[in-house]
Amino acid sequence: MRDHRFIATDVELASVLDQLADQPRYALDTEFHRERTYWPKVALIQIAWPGELVLIDPLEVDLSSMRSLMEQDTLAVLHAASQDLEVLELACGAVPEHLFDTQIAAGFLGMSTPSLASLHERELGVQLPKSNRLTDWLERPLKDAQLDYAAADVARLLEIHDSLTGQLEHLGRVEWVAKECEIMRTRDRGPREPLEAWRKIKEARHLKGSALSIARAVAAWRERRAAEIDQPVRFVMSDIAIVSVSQAAPTSVEQLEKVRGVDKGAARGSLGEKILAAVAEGAEANWRPPRPEKRQDDNRDLRPAVALVAAWVNQVARDQQMDPTLLATRADIEALVRGDDDARLATGWRAQIAGEPITRLISGDAALAFDKSAVVLEERSHRPVT
Repeated sequence: MRDHRFIATDVELASVLDQLADQPRYALDTEFHRERTYWPKVALIQIAWPGELVLIDPLEVDLSSMRSLMEQDTLAVLHAASQDLEVLELACGAVPEHLFDTQIAAGFLGMSTPSLASLHERELGVQLPKSNRLTDWLERPLKDAQLDYAAADVARLLEIHDSLTGQLEHLGRVEWVAKECEIMRTRDRGPREPLEAWRKIKEARHLKGSALSIARAVAAWRERRAAEIDQPVRFVMSDIAIVSVSQAAPTSVEQLEKVRGVDKGAARGSLGEKILAAVAEGAEANWRPPRPEKRQDDNRDLRPAVALVAAWVNQVARDQQMDPTLLATRADIEALVRGDDDARLATGWRAQIAGEPITRLISGDAALAFDKSAVVLEERSHRPVT
C-alpha cells in the first residue's frame, strides 16, 4: 500500500486544499454510516492526486472549508458517486463542479454496474483489500489496516480514469459519459418529500380510499419526525404500524394502543397525540392519487410493442458493448412507444443509437427480424407473409 497522510487538524486540511488548487483532477471517496441516523454521517474522506494521498478525519476538522475545492474548476473522479455526492453536499455545502464517475463510464464499455473491486481487477489486474469492508468507520482510533483499506479505494483511481478514458475516446463516447455524469452531479439531492414517503411502503401502495389518505399523512409525519431527530424512519414507526393505523383509523389513545405494531408507551405519550393528529389530517384530506392523463391512444395495448422493442434494445446494447440498463430501462421504452414528450430515448446519444430506429419501427417504416440468434431492425418490405 502506498503512503498516505492522516489529516486531523484544520491547519493540515488548509494545506491540502492549497495543494489541490493547482491540480487538474483528483480521486475522491467517502466512508459514511446511515444505519442509525436519518442523514448520512461522514466518517472519512479519501483524496488522492499524483504523488499524494490523504485521509481526512471529519470528526476532527471543519469540512465546510472543502467547499472551495468543490467549486474550483477541477475534475473529481469518483466511483458510484451518488451517495458520496449526498454526503459531500451535507458536509461541505457543495458537490464537485466537474465529475467523472468510473461506474458510469464502465457502463459505456459493456460492464454492468461494476464494483470498484471488479474494476480494479479488470483495468489494472490488482485486487483491493476486503477484510475491512464492514468496519465501523466512526470508531477512533482507526487501525492501520482500516486506513490502508480506505486509502486503496482512491490510490489507483486516477489510473482507472486514464484507462477508461482511453477506451471511451477510441469508441467516441467521452461526451456521452460526460453528459450522464453531469445528470448525476446536478440531480436533486434535497430532503425527501414527506408526502411521497408512503410510496416506499409496499403494503401501503395497495390501500384504497381513506386508508390510503391516512397512510400518506402518517408516513409524511414519520418522515418529518425522523429527519428532525436524525434517526432512521423505522426507529420512529414501523411500516406495518403505519399500514395497521391507516386501516384502523383510530381516533383515541385507547384505540391507537391496540393497533398492531404501535408501542403502547408511545401511544400514551406526546407521539401518540401526533400520530392521531396525522390520522385525522389524512382522514379529513380524503386524498386520492391523481389519475394519469388520458391519451387518445389509451386503448392501445403497448405490451407487445414494448416487449419486442426491449429485445432489440438489449441486442443493440450488446452489439455496442454497453450496459443495457444504461441505454434504456423498460420505463424508457414505454415512454417512447407511448409518445411521451420527455422520453429519454428521444434525445441525445440515446436517440442516435436506439430512439430514432425505434420511432421508425413504431411508425411502420421498419421491422424486426431474427437473423440466426440476433434480433435485427430492417427496412420494412410491406409484403405480408402468406
